[in-house]
Amino acid sequence: MSDNRLRIPFNQPVRLGRELEAIERVFQQGQTAGVGPLGAMCEELLESRFRRRVLLVSSCTHALEMAALLLDLRPGDEVLVPSFTFVSTANAFVLRGARPVFVDVDASGNLDVSAVAALRTARTRAVCAVHYAGNSCDLDALGDALPEVPLVEDAAQAIGVSFRGRPLGTLGVAGALSFHETKNVGCGEGGALVVGREDLVERAEFLREKGTNRRKFSQGLVDKYTWVDVGSSHVLSEINAAYLEPQLRALDAIQARRADVFARYVEALARPAERAGARVLLPPEHNGSGNAHLFALVFRTGQQRTRYIAHMREHGILTPFHYVALHRSPFGSRFHDGRSLPMSDLLTDCLVRLPLFFNLTDAQVNEVVDRTLEFLRGQ
Repeated sequence: MSDNRLRIPFNQPVRLGRELEAIERVFQQGQTAGVGPLGAMCEELLESRFRRRVLLVSSCTHALEMAALLLDLRPGDEVLVPSFTFVSTANAFVLRGARPVFVDVDASGNLDVSAVAALRTARTRAVCAVHYAGNSCDLDALGDALPEVPLVEDAAQAIGVSFRGRPLGTLGVAGALSFHETKNVGCGEGGALVVGREDLVERAEFLREKGTNRRKFSQGLVDKYTWVDVGSSHVLSEINAAYLEPQLRALDAIQARRADVFARYVEALARPAERAGARVLLPPEHNGSGNAHLFALVFRTGQQRTRYIAHMREHGILTPFHYVALHRSPFGSRFHDGRSLPMSDLLTDCLVRLPLFFNLTDAQVNEVVDRTLEFLRGQ
């Protein structure tokens, strides 16, 4: 079946029904460039949840790049990074000349804390924890294993999730959020930097505004703005902010609907998957119920996953796999020392994701469940 005949996509952007009205507000106010009133509203909404300064930026990738700049990384520095992650996680540090040291993940797809201490060297300048699937590793144990090593949180998938009561994204020097259309809330392309230390806020504002003190000028704190630091154009446009702001206000309702779908999948599929030699990826206890960012099955072999994807596509349902572990990628392999990373390999070969988005209907959920059960019964 060709892609244009798919009846149930893997993802759709959130639709609340007020998108055109929201964007019309941008033209009514007369400013389409970033750092305007709608962007400020988004930041206020995020800050009310995170209790930290939050800077709206053009992508999670750019938030990670700003974090690398805030750490003053230099060529020869090393950053511990999970191998099972998106390329932006490592690229942010590589762009500063640092070397990513790939760490295996645990069964939840998060950083394997038991492996990090042995990888620390005199050149280790940071560790980046990727909160995969809206979950996290044990961040207290990570801090114990790497005392005094700054933590960067790649919280692209983790909005609304806590670690033992503390919002993910607020436990490190910096946290990076994503508002890509595949995330729980999004604006096409966008992100945010959560600044974990008060002494880094002003510099983060310089970095976002091309290395200038333009924000201080707009606040009337200086009579002109000028070049004061390195930086780039990382502000999010008001059009994107207008699309995002209603979703941030509706975040609890969006999360609740995703949680309903996730719970339906777990109830219907967990035991049949286990009987077929597969398993459901579930949140660790320290993250509570998570945020239902994704629902994944991990099959026992790559061949079994391939058959499942083909079976679902035959019925018009898109169920993609996820990352190719970075240590196995053409560019990433040049940084890797050949250590075995078995769980990263397993998830690369055997993990598959089911459709899960806010506007997914109950009928579509039932269809995904029925077709998955049909496959599992044949294993």
